Amino acid sequence: MTRQLRPLIMTGVDLPLEPSCGSTIWCSNVYQQLAPDFRTTFLALPGSGLWQHSFEETIDLRATKQPYGPRFNRYTEELTEEVERLLRHRRPDLIHAQHLGFGLALAFARAKGNTPLISIAHGTDVIAAAENDQARNALIEIVTASTAVAVPNTAMADQVNTLTRGKFTDRLITVPWGIPLPDHPTVQPTSGRRLQLLHAGRLDANKSTTTAIEAMTRTAGEHHLTVIGSGSELPSLTALVDYLGLTARVRFEPFMPREQLWEHFADFDAFLFTTKQLEAFGLVAVEAQAHGLPVVYGDLPGLRHTLGAGALAYQPGDAAGLAACIDQLADDPGLRRTLSSAAATSARRHDITTTTAHLRNLSKTVLGATHV
Repeated sequence: MTRQLRPLIMTGVDLPLEPSCGSTIWCSNVYQQLAPDFRTTFLALPGSGLWQHSFEETIDLRATKQPYGPRFNRYTEELTEEVERLLRHRRPDLIHAQHLGFGLALAFARAKGNTPLISIAHGTDVIAAAENDQARNALIEIVTASTAVAVPNTAMADQVNTLTRGKFTDRLITVPWGIPLPDHPTVQPTSGRRLQLLHAGRLDANKSTTTAIEAMTRTAGEHHLTVIGSGSELPSLTALVDYLGLTARVRFEPFMPREQLWEHFADFDAFLFTTKQLEAFGLVAVEAQAHGLPVVYGDLPGLRHTLGAGALAYQPGDAAGLAACIDQLADDPGLRRTLSSAAATSARRHDITTTTAHLRNLSKTVLGATHV
C-alpha cells in the first residue's frame, strides 16, 4: 500500500489543542502509531501552537465552546454546519468520534452521512450522561449513529449499556488503553518515614483532589503533598489548604508537559489517584507506575485490574482511608520497595502498541478488510 492510498480518519476533540487532558494526549499517541495504515485529520479548538503533538494534520474549529445548558444546542448546530463542510471537502473514509457526549462527537454523528463512524468513550462523557439528561441524550444519539463503540474496559461498557438500555450491546468493543512505556523505572524507593506525595492531573470535582488534601490532616506523619495541574477546582483547593492550615505541607505547581512530569516522578515516594467516580483508564496513574512509583487510589470499577499489585486501594472519597494507606506506606519501607517493583511490572501490561493494534483492527473491520 502506498502512502497516498492510506484511508483517512477524521477525528478530534472540541478542546484547545494542548496536552491539558488525557484525551488529547491519548489521541496524539494513538494516531501517531496508526500512521503506517491511516492518515489522520484532527479537529480541535485553537491552542497556543506550542504543543509538539503527533497529528499529521490539524484544523482549528471556529465555533465557541459551550457546556451543557441552554447554549449547548446552538453550539452543536454551529459545529455540525462546520463539520458538514469539512466532510464534503476532505471526504474521510472513516470518522472516530471522541467522547460520547462532546459537541464535536454529536456534530460528527449528525453530519456523517454515509461515512462509517466509530465512537470512543473516554469516561467524563459517561459520567456526565449518568447525571445530566442533556448529556445522556447526546450519548444515546452518538451511540445510535455509530457502527461500533470503543470502550476501554468492561466497567465502561456496562455503564454505556445501562445508559442506552441494552439496545446497542453488540456495538460495544473493548479497546484496552495504554501508554508509551519507558525503557526502565526511574523511581528509587527511599527508606524515610516522611513521604513526598504527588497528585497530578486535571483539577475538577471528579478527580477529588480535596480527598488528598483532607487526608493530610489525618495522617500520623507530617507528609508533604505536591499537586500539579490546572482546572476549575484550583481556587477552592488553594482556599481549602489555607483553611486547614496546610500551607507548609501542601504546595501547588502548574500543569506541565508529560515528559517533564515523568522526570519529576523520581522526586516522590507515592502517587495519589483520588478519582471518586467512573474512570476510563487512569492514564497518569499508569504512567507513574511505569516509572516505579507506587499508587494509592480510590477503588473504582476497573481500576483494580488496571493498576494491579503495584497499588493500594481505599474507599473513594474517604480521606481517613487514604490517610491510613499513606501511613502504612510510611511505616513500611519494604512495602514501598515491593509496590515499586510490582507497579513497574503491572504497567508493562498497558503498552500503547496494544491499544493501537485493537483500534487499527476495529477500524479495518468497519471499513471492510478487502478495501484496506
